[in-house]
Amino acid sequence: MSFLVLLLVLWVEKFSAWRGAIQQDGPWLRLLAKAERQADFIESPWLVIVLMVGLPLLALALVLALLEPLAYGWLALPVHLLVLIYSLGRGDLLASLGPFRDSWRRGDGEAAYIVARRDLAVEAEEEGALLKSVQGYLLWQAYQGLFAVIFWYALLGPLAALAYRLLALMAEHAGQEVVRERAVQLRHAFDWLPVRMLAASFALVGNFVAVSRALLHELLSWDISAAQLVINVGRAASDTPEPVIGEAGVSSLDGLWQLMVRAAVLWYTVFALWTLFF
Repeated sequence: MSFLVLLLVLWVEKFSAWRGAIQQDGPWLRLLAKAERQADFIESPWLVIVLMVGLPLLALALVLALLEPLAYGWLALPVHLLVLIYSLGRGDLLASLGPFRDSWRRGDGEAAYIVARRDLAVEAEEEGALLKSVQGYLLWQAYQGLFAVIFWYALLGPLAALAYRLLALMAEHAGQEVVRERAVQLRHAFDWLPVRMLAASFALVGNFVAVSRALLHELLSWDISAAQLVINVGRAASDTPEPVIGEAGVSSLDGLWQLMVRAAVLWYTVFALWTLFF
């Protein structure tokens, strides 16, 4: 059933507007803000995490425990699908990059700075650094918005996928610095394995030698962030050239996106074979 859910997610992502309707974070964020204001939680950030992440996971586990024994588990399929869609990243990555691509292709550096700051929250002091930052944005958002979620769903099911997204939301939106720091630490632990698996797949579908050099010293490192690792390895795997303004710069973004697509096809193929033979 898990592989069927993954196929349905691709269909929903490409051909429907369900994702925007399902990914409603407002109620959860309001509860998070309310919990952070409670005196009992101010001194214990772990209680906030247990409340805002642990309780939704417990509720989901109870629902699945009730549904999975019925109708050979097929009644649980819609729950899996809804949870996985909710757990994906927010927004349309390619659409958000559209204005920047258009400005960069025209050679309009000033407009590119403006739309990068407005749409991507990316800033840089000069054109080369700006394009590198946008390349990093593309790789990181594709990883955390899709690959990490699907990885944890395929490995451990919807509970792990939902936990990853709730921690990501808490790391981004928590009002208390100490709560945000704890969420970032937990998310870092969640990212350690999938980001290295993605890096390994980059080696298989991209420049193996360059990836090996980029990954060699960081393979088992706990200190490097997932964002920095996926950016370094992604740029190495796609042989990303030095940043230039114009069509060549836009082509570098296309090359990185195609790298992610090839890696996704590889992992879907592996999961399909695993489902068939095991």
